Amino acid sequence: MESSAARPGHYRAADSDRDAVAERLAAALSEGRLKEDEYRERLDAALSAVTLGDLEPLTADLPPAGAPAPAPRAEGPVDLAVTGADSAPSLWREQAEAWRSWAGGAVIMVGIWGLTSVLAGGFTTFWPIIPLGIWALVVIAGMIGGGGHRRGHRHDHRHGRRDRDR
Repeated sequence: MESSAARPGHYRAADSDRDAVAERLAAALSEGRLKEDEYRERLDAALSAVTLGDLEPLTADLPPAGAPAPAPRAEGPVDLAVTGADSAPSLWREQAEAWRSWAGGAVIMVGIWGLTSVLAGGFTTFWPIIPLGIWALVVIAGMIGGGGHRRGHRHDHRHGRRDRDR
């Protein structure tokens, strides 16, 4: 009779094993370590895994849960050779934050306009269009002009800076 001792990678995966991998993948997505399509692909594989060996490669390239991300630099450009591409500021994220602020302001201003219209007994002049229009133009100008100058960050665009500082 053959030995029934299986290697750990060949053990059948339990629901709790698949759930643990799914939670780690979700954490990696929220940390910015995985892109959404990569997350979905790995999650589908985790949920359909049969053995522990099927689950191992899904998180093999991820640091352990709760591992700190590289500390952001106080100022200056990001050296991607040291920190990796994941540390690069996301232009899309910065633009989304600007539009999110604009939308929040729009909700407040339109709410005030609506309340004053109700209290006046009819629609009043839609005054929010002026500040919202100006604000939108500022956000669009920031998008066109690069908008990479965030509060508290100094960008040094001189070429060869590292060579001169050594």
